[in-house]
Amino acid sequence: MRAHRYVGMTIVSAFVLAGLWPGSLLAQSTSADQSIGFAQRQVTRKPYDATVYHRLGDAYIQKARESGDVTYFDLAERALRKALELAPRYGDAARHLAFVLYSRHDFDGAAREAQRAVDLNPTDAHALGVLGDAYLEVGKYEAARETYGTMTRLRADLYSFSRRSGLRSLTGDPEGALEDLRLAIADGRAGRRPRESVAWAQWQLGSDYFALGRLPEAEAQYQGALGTYPNYYRALAGLAQVRAAQRRYEQAIELYKRALGVIPLPDYAAALGDVYARIGRSDEARRQYDLVEYIGRLNAINKVIYNRELAYFYADHDMKLEQALDLAKKELEVRKDVYAYDVLAWALLKNGSPREALAAITEALKLGTRDARLFFHAGMIHHELGDAEQTRHYLGLALVTNPHFHPFHSETARRVLREAGAEETARVVVGGER
Repeated sequence: MRAHRYVGMTIVSAFVLAGLWPGSLLAQSTSADQSIGFAQRQVTRKPYDATVYHRLGDAYIQKARESGDVTYFDLAERALRKALELAPRYGDAARHLAFVLYSRHDFDGAAREAQRAVDLNPTDAHALGVLGDAYLEVGKYEAARETYGTMTRLRADLYSFSRRSGLRSLTGDPEGALEDLRLAIADGRAGRRPRESVAWAQWQLGSDYFALGRLPEAEAQYQGALGTYPNYYRALAGLAQVRAAQRRYEQAIELYKRALGVIPLPDYAAALGDVYARIGRSDEARRQYDLVEYIGRLNAINKVIYNRELAYFYADHDMKLEQALDLAKKELEVRKDVYAYDVLAWALLKNGSPREALAAITEALKLGTRDARLFFHAGMIHHELGDAEQTRHYLGLALVTNPHFHPFHSETARRVLREAGAEETARVVVGGER
């Protein structure tokens, strides 16, 4: 039990720095905690039984998913590797280990373990899902498509529909992505899937609606996720984003605080800081920005997982721009997906290299992904290069796709459009109206 208690302590200082420390945090007990405790007792009694180590690893994964605390994945990995040491052909343990490695951004390791699980059981749809996820993260889109297709033929359920949705969204089919998420939610409810899994699909549907600027539908899904899984940190942050877009800033602040009170994630701290900055509370904004960096460097796992978030954060806020570029380059070495190219493009632009940025953003846009952030970055790169036509095209596309995509960048896009003479486009989307 000592290791389990230590995980909670690793985030205490982050809560204190954020001013969000809930005194009852470590006293709270969830079903995941109970599962961990039971499995630990079983391991003590049966130290050579692979199944009990698998159960312990599964319990740590459940805790990581519920809490958002990625340090539980380290504990899960140890338990699952012990299970495989005792039983090398234990396919379920290999599949769970693949998920852990994926969650820790070891995508090559995840693909290797997922393939091992598939080799042991070719009908293991969940192993195929993790394999497809690993392909997706490193930009192997055709391999991901084929793998998800096999998974869906084996099991058309919440897990396969939600994965196919992500691929459809990346490849410029947002309506298809929305439909797949609706199917995922329906299956989750009908099949009595874990509440957190259903809430995740509802949150993702809300996020996809928000990405299209459809605030009422996004809000409804986030509220639905909170009904399915109360105090779900993802849904709290999603609803906060909606409130900020609606200019209901005090409500956005409280919702971001609640999300951070569950788990301090750097993107939530950055978003809260932006809301504070938006309403002129600069000292509180700086406190949250300091927290972003602290979380990103809190431990070895965070230093790997949050490279992308830190690179975006630094570039967005014109801070530590050389470090932003270094982090972006490290991301590209590992992932090579469209967002790795996007963050590299953005960091290159901020470091005064618009020609190199153009090559990177061209790669980021190659799948036809409909994302206002990508379009905004493309527009600003073309603006720096003096290409007025492409500036108007991409900034207009960003605002038409989602006029609320960022609390500051959306206003920058409108301003640059007006300066570029695109008065009609600017009027259509000014003030957040479609």
